[in-house]
Amino acid sequence: MKRRKLSALLLVGLCTLPAVFIVYLAGRDESSETSADNVFGFSGREARLAERVREMEEQNQLLRRQLSISQNQLMSFMSDGSNNDTGDAYAYNEESSSSHSGCANKEPEVPKCEIVHVAIVCAGYNSSRSVVTLVKSILFYRRNPLHIHFISDSIAQLILQTLFSTWMVPAVEVSFYLTDSIQSEVSWIPNKHYSGVFGLMKLTLSKTLPDTLQKVIVLDTDVTFATDISELWKIFRRFSGKQALALVENQSDWYLGKLWKNHRPWPALGRGFNTGVILLDLQKLRNINWMQLWRMIAEKELVSMLNTQLADQDIFNAVLKQNPHLIYHLPCQWNVQLSDNTRSELCYSEVTDLKIIHWNSPKKLKVKNKHVEFFRNLYLTFLEYDGNLLRRELFGCNRTKQTLVQLQLNAIDEDDQCYEFRRAQVVQHRTHLYYIDYDYKPSFDGNDVTLVAQLSMDRLQMIEALCKHWEGPISFALYMSDAEAQQFLSYAVGSDILKNRKNVGYHIVYKDGQFYPVNFLRNVALQQVTTPWVFLTDIDFLPMSELYEYLKRTISNTDMSNRKQALVIPAFETQRYRLKFPRSKAELLSMLDMGTLFTFRYHVWTKGHAPTNYGKWRTATTPYKVNWEVDFEPYVVVRRNVPEYDRRFVGFGWNKVSHIMELHARGYEFVVLPNAFIIHMPHAPSFDIAKFRTRDRKSVV
Repeated sequence: MKRRKLSALLLVGLCTLPAVFIVYLAGRDESSETSADNVFGFSGREARLAERVREMEEQNQLLRRQLSISQNQLMSFMSDGSNNDTGDAYAYNEESSSSHSGCANKEPEVPKCEIVHVAIVCAGYNSSRSVVTLVKSILFYRRNPLHIHFISDSIAQLILQTLFSTWMVPAVEVSFYLTDSIQSEVSWIPNKHYSGVFGLMKLTLSKTLPDTLQKVIVLDTDVTFATDISELWKIFRRFSGKQALALVENQSDWYLGKLWKNHRPWPALGRGFNTGVILLDLQKLRNINWMQLWRMIAEKELVSMLNTQLADQDIFNAVLKQNPHLIYHLPCQWNVQLSDNTRSELCYSEVTDLKIIHWNSPKKLKVKNKHVEFFRNLYLTFLEYDGNLLRRELFGCNRTKQTLVQLQLNAIDEDDQCYEFRRAQVVQHRTHLYYIDYDYKPSFDGNDVTLVAQLSMDRLQMIEALCKHWEGPISFALYMSDAEAQQFLSYAVGSDILKNRKNVGYHIVYKDGQFYPVNFLRNVALQQVTTPWVFLTDIDFLPMSELYEYLKRTISNTDMSNRKQALVIPAFETQRYRLKFPRSKAELLSMLDMGTLFTFRYHVWTKGHAPTNYGKWRTATTPYKVNWEVDFEPYVVVRRNVPEYDRRFVGFGWNKVSHIMELHARGYEFVVLPNAFIIHMPHAPSFDIAKFRTRDRKSVV
């Protein structure tokens, strides 16, 4: 019976009665909130679900209004100036306009279950961020299943595979093709473009993609959709004869050779074509032996041109110059190009229905364009949009099999008082590994150590201080919303301390639910460590000076290769926000005697660190073993293959205790280091501590 109600709710909420829900929910009085019944027969839990459905619908409607307002403002702004350029603009669009009928809107729609195939080249760490924004814009408008084919290196594959497997968007499939196996096809071509060898990979798609795949939309990572991608997919039907590629005419004077004196571009048909958006009929390309065709023409042109300046675009244009019968002219609104020398306003002054925005300048959002603010707002809207809202089903065409996580979530009773708590223990958090460029290889001595920690937005300012105290590699897991991730990015790239640190891995885990998934975050950070050893700590602790080097020496001098040992780093704390950090153990002991420092949590949770035996540590000169005791939760250095944390612990309380208990049960010895220490820095209480101390939270626990 409950399942029937829930199905009815989703159908009503998403399809037919959102307005009724709004009136009903807004009109409830206090007494009706506590009632188990309402006019639809929903329970209290189901009524709250209706509220969430309404909120999601409102957020989507708000986004659509924002996109519409930005575009309408742009059209209004352009209306006056366009009157002066009508003739030129018409000439500019005449070719693309003639390539399709005015009755395009009468074409049948793409069948709702037909899969739209998209190919994207993505390599390295930073480009994955652009891919996410592009994919968000596609998912927001799409009505069809998608299959995204990524041509990527091993780094991008790790990032994107993790992202999509944790995103769990229905009716979206991804495949990967490693560039290592493709690179030899194009590495012989000298290329001056900033994209390097990866900027030539699109030339190989007829060979790289499966033979069974007949057509594909090829996209650069720096484009943003403003319409349903099936509208672009539909254009394949208009291909005739030998037409095998669809492209938008280049919107700058680059291929006309007029940008500067002695400018000598590659040959092109007319103004040439931009390859940021391509429709490829793969079967036709295979039939004409496309791989051999472009190679022969490229070899001939390179004799005089010496190198490519715009990567694959130069070679595509050279081929089309000699084979114009292959090209289908896409209307200009399918690739509005925002480069420094663009003439794109001649497109969008005439076209009131922009489809795709292309940031094809190396300056990206900082490109010089008098209307760039309007386009930037469009991009930023998707950049900060909550990706969790895009996990919506495609009604009538759901081919996605339920995962174990989804089955576990469906098994939770939504009327259970602890529903949110139980959900937090199994929910799959969308995860974006290596959000910022990372470059570190462990030392060859086998003693390297990575610091592992997790944090949320309210602890962001502590990253700089920690990086000052620890010069070794770090793996951070950050729990943030999409918008907060952008604030973090601005903070990191603008920090003099952080922007030059390439040995810090930042892994974004996107917010989902009410509880802070502390142990899940720790596991994410731990899983990305490449050094043999890890230092498991928290973001609000500062290590002593040169602790990194001290730990490496200690590991080298201690026979830990065949022993299960956890090296305990004694923890202290201060109540002072301004502290002259002790430079040695002697200084720390002096501050401890003066009352400037204290043993960690001595006044609220003595049991947590009492087994460290601080009295013995004061005079110790060699490592010493201590026995595990109930509630012991030290900060330790262990091998990377240490058991992971129990992710069922969320929020505040017992999350480290359970982990140390497991280490003890698995036979680990705890050894205290005599000349190492960390100090907890004061900060405002976290939101989860406050929730932990409430009556409702304790009743759930």
